[in-house]
Amino acid sequence: MPVLSSLRSRFVLVTATLALTFGGLALAKKAPLPAPVAAPAAVAPVLPGFPVPPDVAARAYLLLDVSAGNQVLAAKDMDTPMEPASLTKLMTAYVVFDALKQHRITLDQTFGVSEKAWKMPGSRMFITPKMQVRVEDLIRGMIVQSGNDATMALAEGLAGSEQGFVQKMNDTARTLGMTHTGYRNPEGLTEPGHITTARDMALLATRLMADFPEYIKYYAIKQWHYPGTPESNQNNRNLLLFRDPTVDGLKTGHTDAAGYNLVATARRAFPNLPQGRRLLAVVFGTASENARANETQKLLNWGYTAYDGVQLFGADQPVAQARVWKGAHSEVGLGRHQPITVAVPAGKARELTTQVERTDPLIAPIVRDQQVGTLRVQLGGQTLSTLALQALQDDPQAGFFRRLWDSLLLLFHGSGKKST
Repeated sequence: MPVLSSLRSRFVLVTATLALTFGGLALAKKAPLPAPVAAPAAVAPVLPGFPVPPDVAARAYLLLDVSAGNQVLAAKDMDTPMEPASLTKLMTAYVVFDALKQHRITLDQTFGVSEKAWKMPGSRMFITPKMQVRVEDLIRGMIVQSGNDATMALAEGLAGSEQGFVQKMNDTARTLGMTHTGYRNPEGLTEPGHITTARDMALLATRLMADFPEYIKYYAIKQWHYPGTPESNQNNRNLLLFRDPTVDGLKTGHTDAAGYNLVATARRAFPNLPQGRRLLAVVFGTASENARANETQKLLNWGYTAYDGVQLFGADQPVAQARVWKGAHSEVGLGRHQPITVAVPAGKARELTTQVERTDPLIAPIVRDQQVGTLRVQLGGQTLSTLALQALQDDPQAGFFRRLWDSLLLLFHGSGKKST
């Protein structure tokens, strides 16, 4: 393909600093719950030649191209504190799914229903203290019906108390790098200090999908009825599941203070992207249930039409070959185990340039998946994506004489950052 061959030929030197596209994905140390941000962030500026986002009637929003390494396509006040309401249940689900993955609980295990869970206000699954409810049913009740009672039953059943579960939520938020989020309860009812941001919600949603793909199916359920509960309570609150067949999650939220919130994701077929193209929209503070669906749909549709998804390299395809010193092999391929894809303004794929940088010399042993370089993708001088490159195979140390010979050659080679 002429575009890709052109891209591969334009590798030049860049800085050594790795800055992930989405930001905030590095692990964070445990820290106190965050204080409110003093001033709201500005609407993300539109760079020259880039598409202008539509007007979105919401307090804050963020649109990501998940398939393009969580590349930000549009944002407004994405770091401004917001009340998550039932978007809180995304973190509750993350903690529960992690417990399932670690085999601390099972889907068929049953949890009792406490008086506190039974009396939870707001949306409900309508379970009572006489019941022993399967974990999987409680998950469906929390996700499809947004049941506060089901959510509390899961929290108490897993951690022994609401307080213990909330501590797990906040610990997980710190680990994921959600630096502007603080949880006070597992269900999302308004409490002082119970806050998040659009950026943090997007981070949580993308990690939820990446870390627990086997459980994401629950978010696509349109209707579910638990025996003994009202038939009128069976519909998922996410209206986009009924309007857009490409939408397969994730979660709604509403309180009087928060307004109407929605985190929604869609995957659509796209040329030259075998796995399709997935976008994620986070919308806070719309005026009504219908408005949050309309504004979120507007963002998703705009993202799919204003930007193209371009796959630059396939999974495990070398982006570059790097010289290895003192190794059993003279070179190692640099790349990623996932396809390298970027979102580019529609029609501008041929204007992309790529830059690779690595530290030189690379000295064996090199271990598969070891980070050995970075790839920067640019359009018109603006960086669209910066990704870590890993060694695609092992390169163990060579024998004594090869190592000795390379040591002599290195005396005249020099060192530093090098393009390939």
